[in-house]
Formats: sequence, C-alpha cells, structure tokens
Amino acid sequence: MQQVALSWLVYRLTHSVFLLGVVGFAGMLPMFLFSPFAGVLSDRWNRHRILILTQSLSMFQALFLAVLVLTDVITVWHIVFLSFFIGCVNALDIPARQSFVIYMIDDRADLGNAIALNSAMFNGARFVGPSIAGILIALVGEGVCFLINGLSYVAVIVALLAMDVSHMNMENKKTKLLQEFREGFAYVYNYQPIRFTLLLLALTSVMGVPYAILMPAFARDILHGGPHTLGFLMSASGAGAMVGAMYLASRRDGRHIFKIIPMAVGIFGIGMIGLSISRVLWCSMLLLLVAGFGMMTQIASSNTLLQTTVDDDKRGRVMSFFTVSLMGMAPFGSLLAGSLADLIGVTNTITVGGVCCLIGGFLYARKSSTMWATMDHI
Repeated sequence: MQQVALSWLVYRLTHSVFLLGVVGFAGMLPMFLFSPFAGVLSDRWNRHRILILTQSLSMFQALFLAVLVLTDVITVWHIVFLSFFIGCVNALDIPARQSFVIYMIDDRADLGNAIALNSAMFNGARFVGPSIAGILIALVGEGVCFLINGLSYVAVIVALLAMDVSHMNMENKKTKLLQEFREGFAYVYNYQPIRFTLLLLALTSVMGVPYAILMPAFARDILHGGPHTLGFLMSASGAGAMVGAMYLASRRDGRHIFKIIPMAVGIFGIGMIGLSISRVLWCSMLLLLVAGFGMMTQIASSNTLLQTTVDDDKRGRVMSFFTVSLMGMAPFGSLLAGSLADLIGVTNTITVGGVCCLIGGFLYARKSSTMWATMDHI
C-alpha cells in the first residue's frame, strides 16, 4: 500500500516521471552502497535483534510520512529524504532477514519450499495491497495508506519478539570487518554459478524491474486512468508473482532449479514488451500478470540456488550481494528509466527493458551449459 501511495503522491505533486525515478533512486541507493557491509554485520551479529531494530525503524518512517501528508506539509524533498532513510534500514534488514530463514526450518531439504512460500506470502500482500491503496487514495488520500502501514509494524514486531531463538547460536565474531568483506566478495566472484546468477539478477533489476517506477505515468497518460487504475495494474503484477511463488513452493524436486532461471527471465521480458504495446486495461493487467510471474520465479529461484550452495558462515555476506543485485542496482535502473521516459517515452522505455532481459536470459542459458557439471546436486 505504501509503495503505490508513495509513487502516486510523487506524481501528483510533481507530474514528473524523472522525479519518480529520483525517489526510486533515493530509496534503493543505500542498498547498493551499504548492503555488502550490512551482510558482514549480519554474519557477526544476532540476526533476530537486527530484525527487531529494522522493523521498529521502518514503523517510525511510515508514521512520520503519514504525519507529513495528513498535515499537508509534505514536499517531494521530504519524500526523497525518507526514501533514502528507509533504504538505509532495508540495506541492513534484507540480508539479515534472508539469511535468517534457514534457522526457522528443521530440514534444509525444505529450504526451497520455505523461500517460495515466503515469496508467496509477500506477493499475496502485493496482490491485495495495491488495490486497497488505489481505493483509499481515491477516497481519503495517500496519508491513510502510510498510517495503516506504520501501525501494521506492531504485529510484525510482536511476532518477532514471540519467537524462540535460543537454539540459533548466533555468536559475535572478532575478525576485522574489511577482511570478512573481502572474503565474501572473493567467494562470490570465484564461484561461477553464484556470480552469473547475481549478474543476471542485476541486469533484470536495472533494465526490467524499474517498470514499476513508470506505472503511475502509464496508468494516467497511456491508459487514461486514475489511482484505482494504478492499483489494478500493480495488483496484477503481484498476482502473477504470487502464482510464480506458489509454483516454486509446490515443486517436490528442487534439483536443477538453475534451469528455471533463464526461462523465467524470458517470460518477464516478453511480458514487458507486450505491456509496452497494450492500450487496454484488462490486456495490460494480463501482461503484468505474466511479467510478475517471470520476475518472481527468477528471484525466488535465484534465492534458492544461492541458499542451497553457500557455506553457512558466509550466508549473510552472499545474501547481501543478492540484495545488491536485486535492489541495490534498482536505483540506477530507476534513474535510467525516468531519464529514458523523458527522452523516448514511457512505452519505448518499457520495450527496451524487456528486450534487454530477453538477451540476458539467452546468454545465461548458454553459459549455464558449462556450469551444469558443478551444479548437478542443485
């Protein structure tokens, strides 16, 4: 709800696709800058306590944003600052949360299903939330969406405090932070399956995922709709992502998960290219469903591949590079998408992104044939 309301608020205040890109850049840049070091901290500190801290700070950001909007003093620069703040929080939260999952299950053979189910819950919210946000924005404005989001963190924090983490044995390390960072980078770089999976994820994040930044402009200027139209579009993408996550969760055979990744990227690219041509709401929603399926299947499959191959003592650092590839590269994609949209239009920008994803998926598929020997157990 907050993501949809924030993008609509920026576009309502500025009428600028470039500033939509700037806000997206501000929110994602900290993940590029700080996530690798946050991953080291995740391997050194108690991840459970990190999550309680980050969720508390996220609640503060949402409630402060709600106050600014409801008192009608909000400006785009407030939004840029608060987006940067939540980006810093997420830079620490995401590596800790991703590497915390494995401690919550008894049998590691269930890890792929657990990751996929987690993605299904996340995307279930992405399916429902935007539609509710679109209705609330039209009825009472964006501030209520931020307020509801802030209050919802109470349940998250209570759930974290209720967990029994006595068996997790997460001890602080005494080695130097920079030494651990270099070890993590070398580990990622020298292992081909991890390196190429992260590179493809980074390409998708730069050229494909920023389509969401352009959705307010697409909803209003291409489909000639309002905030409810934006909500329907984002819900369609969330529905496709949820279907993709449920598909992976239902897989009994977790082997050869890496073969799914290039197919998923191809599906995502085709969905984007089709969206750029569409001028009808129901058709755009269908194509976003396809794109959402491809996007989430790639993300969840990549997550599973990494978590099933990485050494336990480097899990936080590897997942921090996963965060950089998935979300840390997105700010550059947001700026690129906003700038390109100003130059060549929204639909042409989406087309370019889709084509680049298709090319990346094809190259990964070709390269993966040389990696199969080292990945047969996956």
